[in-house]
Amino acid sequence: MNQNDDNDINWQPTSDYKAAKKRQAKLNAIRSYFSDNEVVEVDTPILSTCAVSDINIESIQTTTSLSPEQPYYLHTSPEFFMKRMLASGYKDIFQICKVFRDDEVGKLHSPEFTMIEWYRLDFNLLKIINDTVAVISVVLDKHSNQLQQSVEIITYQDSFLAQLNIDPLSISIEEIISQMDIDDSLQQQLGNNRNQYLDYLYATRITKKFDPNKITIVTHYPASQAALARICPNDKTVAERFEIFIGNVEIANGYVELTDFREARNRFNSDQSKRHAQNKTIRPLDQKFLAAMESGLPNCAGVALGFDRLLMISEYGDSIQSVQQFTIE
Repeated sequence: MNQNDDNDINWQPTSDYKAAKKRQAKLNAIRSYFSDNEVVEVDTPILSTCAVSDINIESIQTTTSLSPEQPYYLHTSPEFFMKRMLASGYKDIFQICKVFRDDEVGKLHSPEFTMIEWYRLDFNLLKIINDTVAVISVVLDKHSNQLQQSVEIITYQDSFLAQLNIDPLSISIEEIISQMDIDDSLQQQLGNNRNQYLDYLYATRITKKFDPNKITIVTHYPASQAALARICPNDKTVAERFEIFIGNVEIANGYVELTDFREARNRFNSDQSKRHAQNKTIRPLDQKFLAAMESGLPNCAGVALGFDRLLMISEYGDSIQSVQQFTIE
């Protein structure tokens, strides 16, 4: 490499020192909010010998020279370690950390990003939603009052009924194909999985129409999309899960948490079967997490919030890369 080649290398940070100070101020404000509410900050490992089974999330795999035959996985969320803490007797906890996901690149996606995750004991769905809106407001500060006055809560079912005039809890794949004009090539991609059809419609025809000046909170996802949320005690067709959008940008995903370890194991095994059917990588399940759940996970609710996306909106950026000091190279 000659001297001229050196001059062509873009080595500079993506964002400047002023942006770094703003980022620090927002993180300090979040930490102050949690401290004021007696939520303790924790720190969990990034590497694990296990990985999530969720078919919508792909882990990044690595090895170490000390045990080259043992695969490790960069965590996609600190969830399992944090729930092990709760099962051992920890009270309300939060964490701000880098997480890693494969196959995610774009204006709103990066293989490495900053997540804020927290758990509150004995919180019901409404309390954890209000808690999340409060955290979001801390970051948005200048226009938080306006947004807080423009919060709309809608169920997953009602969002489909309002936008598409179909009931996602009962409609069949054949009815979706017929009523929504799903062409042959898209049918090939979506296969014979009803949730994939619903996910497609949700992402392309529902969230795109959310009011850009509102916080939209979608609650009560179908039981088949519960992930690790508890099924509603008074309605077995839906789960106590919610997502928060600012405009059409998803900011947070939260649950009233599943505490039944048998059901958790069944869901993991179901995920693994779906992974096999879709020719996706099957990774080891976290047996220590399941053992912790068997010992007794307390009644709690948890949230995972994408800090980079929230900061992007706060600073009027058009991509998460605009608020990160370096992007993946």
